[in-house]
Amino acid sequence: MPLSTFQKTIFEVVRGIPEGSTLSYKEVARRAGRPQASLAVGNILSKNFDPAIPCHRVVRSDGETGGYNRGRAQKKRRLAVEKKKVLR
Repeated sequence: MPLSTFQKTIFEVVRGIPEGSTLSYKEVARRAGRPQASLAVGNILSKNFDPAIPCHRVVRSDGETGGYNRGRAQKKRRLAVEKKKVLR
């Protein structure tokens, strides 16, 4: 199924998150031009399995990791590894 313009925009925003950094679902939605669509962002990212789109870098506004289609433990691990790498 082809991606909608909004889905493509979400993926572009997420691709732009630097290693070791995160954005909230709300901020991704805002940068994609639909500030009220944070739940839609989560729904879109939950179906992503493309490693070129680092959806593990999108977290909740309260700083909690939120969901991840490969499991929350994996998301936390990936974020920790990236953060350590950037701090070197």
